[in-house]
This record gives sequence, C-alpha cells and structure tokens, in this order.
Amino acid sequence: MDDDTTGTRPGAAAAAPDVQDAFGGLTPAEGLDLLRRGEITVEGRLTAASNATLYCTVSDGSRSAVCVYKPVAGERPLWDFPDGTLAGREVSAYAVSEALGWSVVPPTVHRDGPYGEGMVQLWVHGDTTVDLVALSREDDHPGLRRMAVLDAVINNSDRKIGHLLPTPGRHLYGCDHGVSFAEDYKLRTVLWQWRGQPLTEEALAALTEVRNRLRNPDDPLTAELAGHLTGPEVHAVRARVDLLIHHRIHPYPAPDWPSVPWPPV
Repeated sequence: MDDDTTGTRPGAAAAAPDVQDAFGGLTPAEGLDLLRRGEITVEGRLTAASNATLYCTVSDGSRSAVCVYKPVAGERPLWDFPDGTLAGREVSAYAVSEALGWSVVPPTVHRDGPYGEGMVQLWVHGDTTVDLVALSREDDHPGLRRMAVLDAVINNSDRKIGHLLPTPGRHLYGCDHGVSFAEDYKLRTVLWQWRGQPLTEEALAALTEVRNRLRNPDDPLTAELAGHLTGPEVHAVRARVDLLIHHRIHPYPAPDWPSVPWPPV
C-alpha cells in the first residue's frame, strides 16, 4: 500500500525528535515521501540476511537517501508464518509504531521495486560509538522501553541486539520485524528487563489510543493491518493490546517458547 494509511496520532509528529542526521539530512516525513515516489537503485546485497535484503539508494532527482529493499520474491517460506509476506509484516510494524506515536520503526513503505513488490525502509545512519550489548541491558532508556512495548503488541519473535539502531541524538529505532504478528504468543526478545513491571502512563495512554483505533473498522490503521495480515492476526493484535491495558504490566516470557532469539546478537 503506497497511500498514507498509517494515521499517526495527532501531535505525535510535533513531539518526534530531530532525527534528520539519521536519514542523511531528511526528516522522517520527507524520507517517507521519497520512499514512495523515488526511483530505487540497487547498490548491493546484505549477505548476512536470511532473505534477500538489498542495499539501495532512492532518488527523485532533487533528493536522495539510502534505503533497504526486501522484495517478496526473495523471501523464504516459513512454516510458522504460512500466510501473507514478511514485507507486509514489516510495513505493519511501522504502522503500529506510528500509531503509538513513538517512531520506533524507520519510515517504511510497501511498493514495487526493481525485483517486484516488497518492503522499502530508510537506512538509519546510527551512532556507531554506542555499545549495543550494554544498551540492550539498560532499564532507564525510554526509547528502549517503548520498543519493548511495541514488540509486545506486534508479538515480535526476533528482537536481537543487532536490531537496535541508536541515533546520535539518542533516539532509538529498531529493524527487522518480518517475523511478527503471529496469532500464538511468540514474543522472543533480548528486552526482558521490565517483565512484570508496571507499564508507564505514557505507554498506557498510547495503547488506549491504539485500542480505540483498532476497534474502528474504518480507521486507517485497521485498514493498513488488514491489507497485510490475516483476519485472525489482526484480531490477535487487538487481543494483545487489550491484555496489556487490562493487566497494566510488561509481559512475561512464554513457558513453552524460547524467550531469547538465537543468536541474541
């Protein structure tokens, strides 16, 4: 879906940090527009990825940026995610992040590219001086805690340390959300330091807003998720949000599912 259907919460954009350095001088809104309209040129491939992940530039003649392009044609079938596409799940994670108002996921779109339709996401020029292992263990980093809430909502089964993308301004992004949104509880993450602790008032307010929007079949967020996920998967998102609001705490690991991805980095 190329239209602006994420429906960011009112006031969220104004509250977003100045992260232009993370996107080569573009604001997130400018980057999102460029991703939708620009021409994609493949520069190389990230060979460590298990699915086709292409390092690209996107340009409209006056602006350019680095991006990641993951074509659906390069996805390997997964037995536990038989429906939909990994690209669609990545776009859905961005939609939820924006609906929460936290900009945890870099600007991401679903569009056609050199190898067919897929996910295209702005490349984050991160702060390479940050020790990611130490960062992943912090318990007082607001952005990290927001990411833990996002992962609980989308049921992220692969939050590794290497998926943390801190910017020079200390804003934190996360990437690689293709194995999210399963119906069954499969939360697998390195961010368990808040398990059982009360959710912040900020988190509860954001979750309540998302719950209200997911209850409206005409809301842009609902439409975006319905375009990429199955009906039961969308229902499961609503159920997870309801549970988080009801219990008002960060979730615990599942007793019958590995709680940390391997390798954790």
